[in-house]
Amino acid sequence: MTRVSVIGCGNMGGAFLRGLARTDAYHLTAIDLDPEARESVADAADETTDDADAGTEEADIVVLAVKPDIAEPVLADLDLSADQQLVTLAAGLPREFVAERTAASVVRIMPNLAAETGDMAAAATTDGLTDEVRELLGDLGEFVEVDESLMDVATAVNGSGPAFAFYLIDAMKRGGVDGGLEPEQAETLAAQTFKGAAETVLRDDRSVDELIDAVCSPNGTTIEGMEVLWDSDADAAVADAVAAAEERSRELAEAFDDE
Repeated sequence: MTRVSVIGCGNMGGAFLRGLARTDAYHLTAIDLDPEARESVADAADETTDDADAGTEEADIVVLAVKPDIAEPVLADLDLSADQQLVTLAAGLPREFVAERTAASVVRIMPNLAAETGDMAAAATTDGLTDEVRELLGDLGEFVEVDESLMDVATAVNGSGPAFAFYLIDAMKRGGVDGGLEPEQAETLAAQTFKGAAETVLRDDRSVDELIDAVCSPNGTTIEGMEVLWDSDADAAVADAVAAAEERSRELAEAFDDE
């Protein structure tokens, strides 16, 4: 059984712990100074501790799920060996910055909160990525391997992307409510529609444009709605949101370049 220690039990660290706990393939240690944070993930972890060094001593994989601005002092408290693997999740935190501060093999990834349900989308740097970490990521969802130069845009697409998708789901929900559906009914239909559409994109060999055509019957309801979207700036707004998130990721990385 692979031993995984997660440092930082906030939203992302908690999602990792709960997602891995679903598989029964890992011995999980949750590490956080905050007792409330540890308590929040106690049901998913095999053990919890506030001692990062002791909690990672026997780990095969250590997941660093802390805010970028406290990563350096946390790393200073760790004494990892060359046969351990360190996975860093922090947005904008360069892999090299982490690798210079530990003997462990380091890989940088950008996951999202859907790790909790096994539906994660993640990007991982090709440098430092091992088969053991690939297996871990595969247990949490889908992932792609990218050069680190692409991590800022990956952060925007799959790291920030869930919030953009939630926004669009809510917009569809509001459209349903305006038409007379109960809020719970509209939310279920909108959310499940996004879920099904995403699965279709991942599993179907057709392109997104071909899938749109498949739904749009001539003179039908969908084509009328699509005409509104095609005539709007909706696609440009989403692209601008991705670009803004990407730029912020770059700004975060620049702070570490100066150190």
